[in-house]
Amino acid sequence: MSRVLTVFLLLILLSSCGQAGSVDIASQQTQAFQNALLTATFSLPSPTASATLPPPTSTPEPAATITPGRTPPVQPGVFTTSLLNLVDQPSQYIEDYCGYLRNKWDPTKSAPGTVVMPIMFHSITDGAVTSADQIHVSQFQQLIKDLRDQGFEAISMTQFVDFMYENAKIPQRSVLLIVDDRKRSEYFETHFRPLYNDYGWVVVNAWISHPDTAPYLWEENAWLEQQGYVDHQAHGVIHNINMTSDSTDEYIRGELFGSIEAFQLHFSKIPTAIIWPGGSFTSRSVEIAREAGYKVGFTINPRGPVMFNWVPQGISLDPMRPSYIPEGDIHDPLMTLPRYWDTDASYHIDTVRQIGNEAASYAETNKAAELEYYDIVCAPEIGEMPGGQP
Repeated sequence: MSRVLTVFLLLILLSSCGQAGSVDIASQQTQAFQNALLTATFSLPSPTASATLPPPTSTPEPAATITPGRTPPVQPGVFTTSLLNLVDQPSQYIEDYCGYLRNKWDPTKSAPGTVVMPIMFHSITDGAVTSADQIHVSQFQQLIKDLRDQGFEAISMTQFVDFMYENAKIPQRSVLLIVDDRKRSEYFETHFRPLYNDYGWVVVNAWISHPDTAPYLWEENAWLEQQGYVDHQAHGVIHNINMTSDSTDEYIRGELFGSIEAFQLHFSKIPTAIIWPGGSFTSRSVEIAREAGYKVGFTINPRGPVMFNWVPQGISLDPMRPSYIPEGDIHDPLMTLPRYWDTDASYHIDTVRQIGNEAASYAETNKAAELEYYDIVCAPEIGEMPGGQP
C-alpha cells in the first residue's frame, strides 16, 4: 500500500511541476485565498475515506425496443482532458442515456463543447488590497476584458440551470459571475451595472439571509432584484457556521429552508441555487437541499469549467490541495459544482476555452455513432431526433 501511495504522490507532484510560470503564480494566489477563506469561517469537516467515482459505461444498456436487424454501435466514454488536474475527473449525472443524446444533438439547443466558467467574487476595492479575498478594481476590469476578448458572455442562474439539466441554448462560451455575501446596492451599481448596460450581463448574488440583516439592506437588494441584473441566490442563514458532518438536521434545514422562507418574504422568489457557506457540504446537506428543491449547489473548489452532463469532481483527498473537500463520495455533481476565484480567474480563461474546443472536437468524432445508437435504440421509444438529424 505504501508503494502505491508513493507512486500516486509522485504523479501528482510531477503534474504540478509541469505547469510553470503564470500557473504557479495562480496556484499561490488561489491557495492564499483558500487559506484566508477557511480562517474566516468555522472549520471544514474532515474528509472521509477516498472515494472513487464509478467508471462510465462505454455502451449503455439497450432499451426494450430496438430496430430489428440492427446492432447498436459501441458508445464512446466520457470526454476527458489533460487540462484538468490528475486528481479531478469529469463526472456525468444524467442516467437516461437516450434523453441525454436527444438533448445533446437537438439543433435548437447548445452545441457540444458549450462551456460555463463559474467565478466567485468577494470584495472589489479601489484602494489597497488588504486581504486575500480582495481584488483591485483594475484587476476586476482586466478580468472582464479578458473574458470579453475570448468571446465569453455572462448568463443568469436560470439560464445555467436550464443548460445543465436540458442543454438549453446559451452562448458557447459562458461565464457565471457569483458575488458572495451581503452587499450594498452601491457595490453592484458601481461594478456590475455598467456590464448590464453595455453587454446585457447579469450577476448572481449569494445572499446571506441572517436575522440581523438591517431593513435597508433587504430594501436595497430587493430593488436590485427588480432592476433585473442582480439575481439573488441562497448562501445560508447563519452562514458562518458551516454545514458539516457534525451539523444537526435541524441546523441544516434552518440554513436551507430558512433561506427559502426569507427569499419568499423579501425577494418574492424561491432560490434554485445554494452556494455552500464556506464551501462546506456533506451527503446529508445535499440530501436536504434536494428535498428543499434546490437545483444546483456550488463549492469553492476551482476544479475546472462545467458542460452539459460533465462536471469535474475530486475523486480523493489531494495532498497538494488538502483543503478541497472531495465531491466524489457525494454522487451528486449538480450539487457540488466548482467555482474559479476572482483572484486568479484570468489565468484560467484560455484553458476553459481549450477544454470547450476539445470537447466539441471529441463530440464531432463520435457524432455518427451516437446518432446511429439513438436511431436504433432510442427513436422507437421516444421519437426521431429533432431537426431531422441523420
